[in-house]
Amino acid sequence: MAKYDDYEMTIGIECHVQLKTATKLFSSANNDAREAEPNSCVSAVDYGLPGMLPVLNKEAVHLAVRAAKALGADVARESSFDRKHYFYPDLPKGYQTTQMYQPIILSGTIEVPLDNGEVAPVRIHHAHLEEDAGKLTHESGYSLVDLNRAGTPLIEIVSEPDIHSAEAARAYATELQRRMVYAGVTYGDLYHGNMRFDVNISVAKKGASELGVRTEIKNLNSFRSVERAAEYEFKRQIDALEAGEKVRQETRGWDDTKQATFSQRSKEDAQDYRYMPDADIPPVRLSDEEIAAIWAEVPELPADYRKAWSGLGLDRSVVDSLLAHQQVAQRVREVQQLLDADQVVKVAYWFANNDQLAELLERGLPTAESLAELAAMTMQGAVSSGGAKEIFAALFTEELSPKEIAQARGLLQSSDTDFIAEVVEAVLADPASQRSIEDIKNGKDKAIGYLVGQVMKRSQGKANPAIAQKLIRERL
Repeated sequence: MAKYDDYEMTIGIECHVQLKTATKLFSSANNDAREAEPNSCVSAVDYGLPGMLPVLNKEAVHLAVRAAKALGADVARESSFDRKHYFYPDLPKGYQTTQMYQPIILSGTIEVPLDNGEVAPVRIHHAHLEEDAGKLTHESGYSLVDLNRAGTPLIEIVSEPDIHSAEAARAYATELQRRMVYAGVTYGDLYHGNMRFDVNISVAKKGASELGVRTEIKNLNSFRSVERAAEYEFKRQIDALEAGEKVRQETRGWDDTKQATFSQRSKEDAQDYRYMPDADIPPVRLSDEEIAAIWAEVPELPADYRKAWSGLGLDRSVVDSLLAHQQVAQRVREVQQLLDADQVVKVAYWFANNDQLAELLERGLPTAESLAELAAMTMQGAVSSGGAKEIFAALFTEELSPKEIAQARGLLQSSDTDFIAEVVEAVLADPASQRSIEDIKNGKDKAIGYLVGQVMKRSQGKANPAIAQKLIRERL
């Protein structure tokens, strides 16, 4: 392992984000081909038939402008399209329409939260609009072409080489996905290819003045594969250098089964693509007023939620759990407008610690008012912590208030001092309690937990534990 410690990895990531438009970038064909038959979401434009001209999808431009805000980037007041001439067997016209020279999104920076609590700034070089290619399925001796994805609108986000660990690469990919989903740019479904990551990685001795030769690992579609592919490629390149070999500039794939990268082809440079302006598509011109109006539509982003919750003392894992579901994050923010910090924390933990949350969210989402009522009931001791969790889950499916659910399920705790005092006396008189009583008298204060537990058991969970503990202390 010592040899790996002598090197540093440098990573830049290109991320392809499928825009959630109804139709494709230059045609009226359906943009949602997830369950569609092959070659069923295609038009004459996508087939590249003679005489067919592209018409730019205005909504794709709109979503690209929203993406710029989420990337902390400015928007080009004028952008244009180019033809990328490269042999695409799954693009019938023989070239890809993209933005090489005048991209719509300019430079920016995003702050990436890391697992260790630090924040890593990653610069965005630019992001451009382009169309996707189709899909090839390779069989024994032949290949099948599905053009459903051909012409799908994408933005390709290109980062600077500011990432220096596999963990940071995963964190960047995760943050990018959240920002794009929160901004309403994409559905962000990695399984169906809504976002795909190309990881460009090079290694060099620590302190070296020049970067090493980079390889590009294409089409990674999970955060875990981004991290593991970077880890593997880092070690592979070092092993090659230590053996006296050279690292080739190439495109590599990722075999998730073998957990290894493999060579696909030598890496082309820009001149190999023979870019030229696309004369069929006029330039896109945007005014300051148009950009400001679109940016005003963008809701709170992950960074806004982290800032709003910074004073609550929430664990990093809890914040991540809340941010994993945008509607949950929004609801917790609504609750935050109604409650004190300690009560908001209770609601946050109910969401974060519920193993069935994804299933519950399919049934609906409790109102902020009902969650606030439940938090208040818990703080007042009207229900136990266990009862509160049961009521919380019931709020997703039952059209009742927290108090009504508690009453129907017998979960309300009693604050009747006389009732609780009777139970306390019975517990203290129980021979099984005598050891705990002696421990408390001898200064072992934690022993009171056993006595409170017995009060709760005898009262079938109806006694207010805070009052029970107070009465036990007074009695002893």
